[in-house]
Amino acid sequence: MGLLDDLRADRRIAGTALHPGADGQVPALLLIPDISGFTRFIEESGSPQAPFFVADLLEILIEANTLGLQVNEIQGDAVLFYRLGPPPPVADLVRQCRRIYLDFQNYLRLVARDTGSELATALHELALTLKIIVHYGRVSVARIREYTKLMGRDVIVVHRLLKNNVTGSEYVLLSEGYLATQTPAALTQAFAWTRLLPGATYYEYLGETPYHYASLSPLRLLLSRPEIDEDVPLGRGCTLKVRRAVHMPASYMVRMITNFRLRPRWMEGATAVHYDVTKAGRLGTSYKVDVFSGQIDFQAVQLFEDEDGRLEYVEKISHFRLFPNALLFYGVEAVTSGACLVTLELRYGHIASSSRLVRFGQLRRLHRFLGRSLHGLAALAEKS
Repeated sequence: MGLLDDLRADRRIAGTALHPGADGQVPALLLIPDISGFTRFIEESGSPQAPFFVADLLEILIEANTLGLQVNEIQGDAVLFYRLGPPPPVADLVRQCRRIYLDFQNYLRLVARDTGSELATALHELALTLKIIVHYGRVSVARIREYTKLMGRDVIVVHRLLKNNVTGSEYVLLSEGYLATQTPAALTQAFAWTRLLPGATYYEYLGETPYHYASLSPLRLLLSRPEIDEDVPLGRGCTLKVRRAVHMPASYMVRMITNFRLRPRWMEGATAVHYDVTKAGRLGTSYKVDVFSGQIDFQAVQLFEDEDGRLEYVEKISHFRLFPNALLFYGVEAVTSGACLVTLELRYGHIASSSRLVRFGQLRRLHRFLGRSLHGLAALAEKS
């Protein structure tokens, strides 16, 4: 899992090695995903969990990073990303925007399906979605203590572009600064799934500012199923699943799965678990598990019962470098009064490696990890 870190370190070194111009500025890509409907959602949702939920959404945006972007600042409902150096090809940029949008929307859909929760009710009534602003220009980079501060006209431009004349609330907007770096043929090919339209907005001090934009709404067709990873056999999609019958009543099995303290006793390679004991058992609680030589961050997201009485417990996995924004689903289905069928299913958006061999190897490794963990869970349950 150190491969991605090495690649990102190389990019950072390349960026900082750029020679500033006479004005002290360097070229940079600036990208802002902004949550549409944020203010109304916070004010009208009536749920005390709303601010924490929005924090989860911002983390989703940060983890959906396929371009080696750096976070400059988080501004309530938006994240300012940047990358120093030459602009990425438009095909890579569009892939990044699609990943951000799909990870964001899939997490919304997960939370919204529990119709008995306040958050789900608020999401149905107060729709949240995403717009993404992209600009390429020149910036000054200043270090203020441990913080990096971007300054310059182009930083002002990308922030101003958040307020524009585009109709709708979910779109990607590309400034002329970025468009000028790409060929018309590449733009046409990258946006073949939607329409790239011209627009412009007048800003004080900046004047008439042209741009092009494209609706992200066509991507909603992909939300009913995960996007297909080219290295995963057809029909499986971006999921890994293992299943096993266990001689334990379904209700007791759910209690065992949701008991953080028991993780080191059944999860493969786990040696310790760290969590706030005063918050254990609550949805939204985060905890860390020491696994092999590293650590995985989990967050309890949902405990859900479907129409057929099948119980499902869902956890979000953070800082899992090769599988960003992964979700782990535990399905428990009663077979008899004393036995149940347990399913562990990992759903991921993409594998963060450009190497086909690494992606294939990590999928096999993770599938073994799930299988051995489920075996350990079954053994622990049947000894209890």
